[in-house]
Order: sequence, then structure tokens, then C-alpha cells
Amino acid sequence: MALSDSLLILSLALAAEAAFGYPHRLYTWIGHPVTWIGRLIKGLDRGLNRETWSSGRRRAAGLTALVILLAVAGLAAWALERLLLPLGIIGLVLLALISGTLIAQRSLHEHVGAVSKGLREGGLDGGRSAVSMIVGRNPQSLDEAGVSRAAIESLAENFSDGIVAPAFWLGLGGLTGAALYKATNTADSMIGHRTPRHEAFGWAAARFDDLVNLPASRLTAFLIVAAAAFHRGASARGAWRALRRDASHHRSPNAGWPEAAMAGALGLRLAGPRVYGDVRIEDRWMGDGRAQANADDIDRALGLYRTACLLLFAITVGFALLTGITAR
Repeated sequence: MALSDSLLILSLALAAEAAFGYPHRLYTWIGHPVTWIGRLIKGLDRGLNRETWSSGRRRAAGLTALVILLAVAGLAAWALERLLLPLGIIGLVLLALISGTLIAQRSLHEHVGAVSKGLREGGLDGGRSAVSMIVGRNPQSLDEAGVSRAAIESLAENFSDGIVAPAFWLGLGGLTGAALYKATNTADSMIGHRTPRHEAFGWAAARFDDLVNLPASRLTAFLIVAAAAFHRGASARGAWRALRRDASHHRSPNAGWPEAAMAGALGLRLAGPRVYGDVRIEDRWMGDGRAQANADDIDRALGLYRTACLLLFAITVGFALLTGITAR
């Protein structure tokens, strides 16, 4: 696929997904591409992850599972491209609508916004219930500030994983690139954990996800810094300062970039010590502002996120126009 075509598809996909999201009726009828990928991962986990095997053999099995997953997802997307591209503009529009299902601008906004609403209308219990839908940490260990920080951290990290990364690979590799990324990221979220069952089997998925997210996490951080320059109540200078100082201190090679930028932009401290299940993780703080976040800060973060999404769309359209003119 030509770069001009993939960028046009990305522009249309971003606009359509932001406007309409993924219809709930369609989800109840046929599910979602991520749920289809998830079912395949579960099947591979059941069939290839044997607890009686050695750690080395389970690593090899996990690598095999990842290769199978990528082959299935990539071939399915490639076949759709070969089927629809000859249809001209109609095919490009259909590919954009399909590609939009792999981007989560609208749903991320709704889920994080639900935490702010939960805190305002249901107090701490309402906030804990809403935040439990988007984070893996124990919600009962969180006070109001912890709930608010968790929502903002999830917004920053998932802006990278759920929007910028699939958009980046869609722009470079069309639907096939986006599908390969989404399969990788879903595998990491399902089996890339350091648990007795998945530490060896999910090693390949976790390491490959770290690799493919490297460019998007940096781009996401820069988008947040740029958005802060346009967004009232945010500090681009603070975002840049926190990004340079704190991003590399996160235990993830990627999550620290958008989280540090978001913390600095809003004058907050994010990350830090957290509890997952019964395990306390002693992480470094991102940012040097206040840790006592609240629902107002979630709303500020959402405003900054919307501005960053608009910047992403504008940059994509600009490159689409540039490559289209150059191609002629």
C-alpha cells in the first residue's frame, strides 16, 4: 500500500472513530476485533502453555504462539486490503472504517470520564468502581487522590498504546500494520505478566510489545507537550521538564514518557508506589507537583487529551496531503 493511501485511511479512521466510536449494537452482534484476537490468544495459551514444561520450553512455546497470532492477524488484514483496495475511494473508506476499530479515542475518553463522574456522583465508592474498569491495581487500596491519579495515568499510557501506536503503525503499514500492532499489544495485556503462569510463556509478547511501542510512546509524550502549549491551564515547559527528568525512571521503557509529560503538564505527581492485588510496587514518581489529585484534575487531563488528539489528526492530515501531492 502506498504511504499516501495509508495516511488517507488513517485520517479518515481517526475522524470516524472520534465521531462514532464502536457501536454497542455491533459489539453485541459480532464482538470486536480485539475480542476476536483475545479468543485466539486464550486458545494458544490453553494449548501451548504447559505448567509441567521447563521455563525455556515455555518461552519457546510463547514465541511460537506469538508467531501464530501475528501470522493470523496479519494475513487476515492483508487479505482485506487486497480485496478492498481495487474498489478505489469506496475501498479506502471501508478500510478506514475497519481500521478505526483498532483505535480507541472515544472509548478511552468515555472510560476515564466515567471515573470523574463516579467520584462526583458516587463519592469514593463510585470512583473506585469506575476506575476498576481501566486499571489492574486493587481499587480498595485507593483513596480519592489515588483513584484520580490512576485514571490520569491510564489516560496517558493508553493514549500511547490505544491511539498513537495503532495510528503510527496504520500510517506506516496500512491495516496490516495496525492489525499486527493490535495483536501484539493485546497479547501483552493478556499474557505479558510476571505471574507463575505467564512469566516465561508471555516473555516474547511482552518484549516485542516494548519494542513496537518505543516510537509511539515518544511521539505521545511530544504530543502532550505540544498540546500543553495550546491548552489553557497546562504547562508545556513543565511537561518538557518532567519528561526529560522522569521518563527513564519508570519501570516500563515506554509508559514513563506519556505519564511524565502528563504529570508535568498538569502540575501533578503520577505513578509512585502502587498496589496490584496484594503486591505493593515501589515505583518512582513522575512529576514534582501535588499528589492530591481529584475529579477536576481528571477533567483537565481529558481536556489536554482532546487537544493532543486534535494535534495528532492535524499532523496526519498534513502528512497525507503532503505525500498525496508528492505522489502526483
